[in-house]
Amino acid sequence: MHKIQKAVIPAAGLGTRFLPATKATPKEMLPVVDKPAIQYVVEEAAAAGLNDVLMITGRNKRALEDHFDRNYELESALTRKGDDERLVRVQESSELATMHYVRQGDPKGLGHAVLCAEPHVGSEPFAVLLGDDLIDPRDPLLARMTEIQEREGGSVVALMEVAPEQIHLYGCAAVEATPEGDVVRVTGLVEKPEAGDAPSNLAVIGRYVLDPAVFGVLRDTEPGRGGEIQLTDALQQLAADEKLGGPVHGVVFRGRRYDTGDRGDYLRAIVRLACEREDLGPDFRTWLRDFVATEL
Repeated sequence: MHKIQKAVIPAAGLGTRFLPATKATPKEMLPVVDKPAIQYVVEEAAAAGLNDVLMITGRNKRALEDHFDRNYELESALTRKGDDERLVRVQESSELATMHYVRQGDPKGLGHAVLCAEPHVGSEPFAVLLGDDLIDPRDPLLARMTEIQEREGGSVVALMEVAPEQIHLYGCAAVEATPEGDVVRVTGLVEKPEAGDAPSNLAVIGRYVLDPAVFGVLRDTEPGRGGEIQLTDALQQLAADEKLGGPVHGVVFRGRRYDTGDRGDYLRAIVRLACEREDLGPDFRTWLRDFVATEL
């Protein structure tokens, strides 16, 4: 088995749910406390040993490249001020990983975005990380997924139990148990089913480790839900026929996940992360308790 070294981060979306903030600023650059959301995702990839990162971007996304590049003028100004703490924080983003970029062009869906990575990935298995899901570094989901893929081959998806009334917001997996409590065999996938049609309460969240055979399947995948090429549809084919690219397994994640996909969850993610920060948490929690007591 190949050791996984490459990560792909689709970041070409328009961010329409956050307009007007995303009119000129990529949604991935919106701050979560004091770091843009996309930096948390790259940090997660690097922590799992995936130091070769390809970002799939689009128009008006130049800020993403600038953020992970050096800013010599800013670094020089901080050096002159003797502000070593902020200097280190500024330099961190440019030292996380070897970054590459390619434009998606037409927004044809997640499956099409993944297909844009084929020239860079080649014939190696690779990880895909979506920027809407931030995984707490204390719960190393991606490392567990790469471990399963390197042992079993094929592809691995991240799954999380959700309430029945929420399953229509996600891809949903039909599964079979394995001897490992957090690992299941995926036998089928459905994109955003109604609650009565869902095969389980296991939702696909934004982490994948994929066999390169997925590229061949994606090239032949017709547009599905929303008129887009859905990665879920390609994975359904792989799960139905192992001859195409090995089995599909799922890792059931029961750790801490911060959903920044809509405005309410984005705000909740900021509050949760700020409360847990050693430098911000004590004062912020005190203020939050007083605010809730007096205002609500």
